[in-house]
Amino acid sequence: MTGRVIVFNGVGSAGKSSAAKAFQRMAVDPFLHVSGDAFLDMIAPQLWGNERGIVFRQLEEDGPPSIEIEMGIEIERLMEGMRASVAALAKAGNNCLVDDVMLSATDQQSYLGACHNVPIYFVAIHAPLNILEMRERQRGDRLIGLSRWQFPRVHHGIEYDFEIDTTNKLPEDVAREIASALKVPVNNS
Repeated sequence: MTGRVIVFNGVGSAGKSSAAKAFQRMAVDPFLHVSGDAFLDMIAPQLWGNERGIVFRQLEEDGPPSIEIEMGIEIERLMEGMRASVAALAKAGNNCLVDDVMLSATDQQSYLGACHNVPIYFVAIHAPLNILEMRERQRGDRLIGLSRWQFPRVHHGIEYDFEIDTTNKLPEDVAREIASALKVPVNNS
């Protein structure tokens, strides 16, 4: 039996990982949490700051900082591999919650191509820019300015099965609303 894939897409600090973990706890059927960050952690150290890997550039603009992300061929291959891995996991019968930051509609097409004959759903995880920037600062593990650069790009041209704003919601509430919208049975406790 093929598993289902649910892709949570949103700007960093939107609440994707927290919602995915809450979703895992409440779903009747087990779901794997596939984190895009876990795949990025796989790359060789020399690819950080390298044009073949991933480069972060502070943009010189008036106002708050903005950090541009440039991904080279090695990262593009890694992300293709991640999507193929998700498809393989689902084809082996695993349900997958994917936590990703898709920077273009091409990323969605990549998922759809990899997940041919796999039930796949896309969920937009939203929050206003000022909230994202506040969360980014509070976390202490993010480059300040990433959310500002990602904000106009992450949802552009992507079609969703469900969209949710996490501004004033607990991760459990976000997860419950997503499960309800996608008809995923949850435990009542």
